[in-house]
Amino acid sequence: MSRDVPEHDVTVLLQRMRVGDSDAASDLVPLIYKELHAIAAKHMRHERPNHTLQSTVLVHEAFLQLAGTSKVDWQSRAHFFALASRVMRRVLVDHARAANADKRPGAHQQVELESGLGTPEKVVDLLALNEALERLATWDQRQCQIVEMRFFAGLDFEEIAEVMGISERTAKRDWTMARAWLHTELTKDPHGAP
Repeated sequence: MSRDVPEHDVTVLLQRMRVGDSDAASDLVPLIYKELHAIAAKHMRHERPNHTLQSTVLVHEAFLQLAGTSKVDWQSRAHFFALASRVMRRVLVDHARAANADKRPGAHQQVELESGLGTPEKVVDLLALNEALERLATWDQRQCQIVEMRFFAGLDFEEIAEVMGISERTAKRDWTMARAWLHTELTKDPHGAP
């Protein structure tokens, strides 16, 4: 993540936006747009080349959803980017579900999965990845959140630890465990063969 903007400025603007300061969102956008776009590009890098959504649309959708809520008590800029990444993932999953509803049964959107999750570069079903993350969340919510922050938002372990209120060591340990679990889930033979 870029260190060009002091965290305090972003956090203050997020807090002002939360309480309804109409100028805060305008002041915030130039400070966070570049990083939001980088997160969106990272999400889109996993998508098929002819995807109908663009990174810019993902950025705008995430920002509108996050700016429109007063329910979040923004802890830091890392917290904001972690939630923005989660919103972007949800937008892509919703888009894939809608696209699949228009296709023949069994046709699913494929994404390239980087080796960051401990799997060789392979193509996986976006909805299968989402379902695996949802299963992980029922088993260990914190590990799921760490995967989202590390894999999708690109946060480092120091930032993850800050957002989660845990030590860096714990964040790294949870990342390792979650990666191994997801690798197993995503490389299983869907027909049960070993």
